[in-house]
Amino acid sequence: MIKFSATLLATLIAASVNAATVDLRIMETTDLHSNMMDFDYYKDTATEKFGLVRTASLINDARNEVKNSVLVDNGDLIQGSPLADYMSAKGLKTGDVHPVYKALNTLDYTVGTLGNHEFNYGLDYLKNALAGAKFPYVNANVIDARTKQPMFTPYLIKDTEVVDKDGKKQTLKIGYIGVVPPQIMGWDKANLSGKVTVNDITETVRKYVPEMREKGADVVVVLAHSGLSADPYKVMAENSVYYLSEIPGVNAIMFGHAHAVFPGKDFADIEGADITKGTLNGVPAVMPGMWGDHLGVVDLQLSNDSGKWQVTQAKAEARPIYDIANKKSLAAEDSKLVETLKADHDATRQFVSKPIGKSADNMYSYLALVQDDPTVQVVNNAQKAYVEHYIQGDPDLAKLPVLSAAAPFKVGGRKNDPASYVEVEKGQLTFRNAADLYLYPNTLIVVKASGKEVKEWLECSAGQFNQIDPNSTKPQSLINWDGFRTYNFDVIDGVNYQIDVTQPARYDGECQMINTNAERIKNLTFNGKPIDPNAMFLVATNNYRAYGGKFAGTGDSHIAFASPDENRSVLAAWIADESKRAGEIHPAADNNWRLAPIAADKKLDIRFETSPSDKAAAFIKEKGQYPMNKVATDDIGFAIYQVDLSK
Repeated sequence: MIKFSATLLATLIAASVNAATVDLRIMETTDLHSNMMDFDYYKDTATEKFGLVRTASLINDARNEVKNSVLVDNGDLIQGSPLADYMSAKGLKTGDVHPVYKALNTLDYTVGTLGNHEFNYGLDYLKNALAGAKFPYVNANVIDARTKQPMFTPYLIKDTEVVDKDGKKQTLKIGYIGVVPPQIMGWDKANLSGKVTVNDITETVRKYVPEMREKGADVVVVLAHSGLSADPYKVMAENSVYYLSEIPGVNAIMFGHAHAVFPGKDFADIEGADITKGTLNGVPAVMPGMWGDHLGVVDLQLSNDSGKWQVTQAKAEARPIYDIANKKSLAAEDSKLVETLKADHDATRQFVSKPIGKSADNMYSYLALVQDDPTVQVVNNAQKAYVEHYIQGDPDLAKLPVLSAAAPFKVGGRKNDPASYVEVEKGQLTFRNAADLYLYPNTLIVVKASGKEVKEWLECSAGQFNQIDPNSTKPQSLINWDGFRTYNFDVIDGVNYQIDVTQPARYDGECQMINTNAERIKNLTFNGKPIDPNAMFLVATNNYRAYGGKFAGTGDSHIAFASPDENRSVLAAWIADESKRAGEIHPAADNNWRLAPIAADKKLDIRFETSPSDKAAAFIKEKGQYPMNKVATDDIGFAIYQVDLSK
C-alpha cells in the first residue's frame, strides 16, 4: 500500500510539473459552392456579400488573433456557381487543379470533408478534383459497394504542434471525422447506384469516436455536412447534428448543409442550444452560412492537469463578412487570392456570356411563391417540349400526355438573402441567364404517375404555404419558410388547379402525411375536365425529385426514362430553338395555377416577403394577379407585401 501511494504521488507530481493549458481555434467554411470570387456571375457584377476572397480576410484575422489554429472545409465545394459549371463543361484532366483547390491550397486548409453536391458530377470527376487538394479529406459513411469498406479515409488523427500559455511547445493529437447525408443515394442515384452505399450519420460517428480515442486522439472534431433539427431521432436522417452533440467524446462539431447560421436566433428555441456560447448540449458547434458569407470559429481551451488533455472551456461563433443591417462590408478582398483566381474568373465570365437566344420580356422571380411565374414557366416549357420530342419513337410512351414539374430555385434563399432572385432582362440571352433560371446541374428524368399521384404530388408542394385563418384580422404570414424548402414547391404544368390556403397542409416538408382529411388542391383539371385519378401521365422532372421518392409518383418504380441531358442544357437548347423558330421566346406564365379566393367577412391581413428593390416593386405593380401593397421591410432586408386574396 505504501509503495502504491508513493507511485501515485510521483505520478501526480509529474503531472503537476508538466501541466499545461492550450488554446486551440478551429475555423470552418462550408457550402462555398464554388463561390471563390466576390462576384455575382448571374448579374455580372461584383458583390460584397459572398465569396471566399473576402472570407479569406476573416481567416487571416482569426489566425493572427491566436497562437494555435486549424482550418477545415465542410463540403459542397465543387458545385453550385458558374465557375463550377465552367469547370464541369471543360472537364478535369489528370494533373489539372480545380480553381477551388487553387484557392483552398493558398489558404492552407488543414482538412476537408465531402458535401452531398460533391457527387453531382460522378465519382470520377470527384476523384480528379480531390487530387488537386494539398490537404487530406475524411468521410466515414460512404461505403464502397464492392469492398464494403469506406470509400474515403473515414477519420484522421493529426499530430499538431501547438504553443501553450507559457510559450512551450506541445503536441496535440487532433482527430477529424467526416459524414454526409445518406440521401445522396437518391439525389445522385445515377452516379452512385451499385458503386457505393451510405450509412447513418449518427451511428457512424458513434462507432468511430471510441476508436479514435483509443488510437490517441486528444480532441475529436466532427465535420458534419448535415443540418440541425430537433426532430425525434430517425435512422438515416438528413439533419443529424443535434444527435451528434449527444455522443460522448465529441469535442467540436463543424457543420453545414442547411445554408443557415449557428449560433443564431433561428435556433434559439432548440432545447440544449446555447446561442450565446455557441454550444449544443454543451458541445461547441458552428454552421457558417453559405458561399463564404460567414467564417465559423470554435475556440477550445484544453488542460492536461490530470496528465490527459481535456477541454475546460469552449465557445463558438459565426463571423459575417457583411453587415446586413448597416449595409457595409466587414471584410476586404484578399489580393493574393484574387490574383490566384484571376484566369479562371475571367474564363468563367467569358463562358457564361455566350449568346443562346432572345426574350421578348423580362423574367423575374419576385412573385414565384404566390402566383404562376415566367421563370418557372420557361423551365416547364423546355422540359415538356424535350419529352414530347423524345417519346415520338416509343409508341407506348407516346400515348401518354406529358406534364412537367419545376420549382423556383431563387426566391430569397432560405429567407436569408433578399438579393437572391432571378433577374433576366428582355433582349439577348446568354448561358448566364439559363444558369440563373436553373441553378443546379440536375439531369432530366421522366416519371410515370397516375392522376391521383399528380394530385398528391401537388398536395405536398402546397406545404409551401402556412394555413390562413379566414376569421382573423391579425397579420398572417403566407409563406412557410421554416417548414418547407422553396425548391420543393413544384408547379406542375399541363394541368390546372387552385391551392386553398385556408385548409391545413396535408403533408409536411418531407412529404409525410400529417392531415389525412386535409385537401388544399382544388379544381384540378386536365384538358378542361376533372382529372381522372386512374389516368396515367408522364411527368418531366429532375433526378433529385424523381429518385428521391418523397413525392407521390416518384421513386424507382415510377421511372419512365432517364435523360443524359441536364435540365439546364435542355432549357438553353429550347431557348436557342425557339429563338431560331420565332425570333425570340415569349416567357409569359400560362396561369395554370393560382391561390384560391378566400371568402371572409372582414378584410384579412395576409403577408409575404420578396425583394426590396424598386425593380421588384414595379414588376409587382404591373404583373401581380392580386392586389398587393408594400407594408414594411423586415430586419433581414426583405420587403413585406400585403396581398388581397378575396378575389
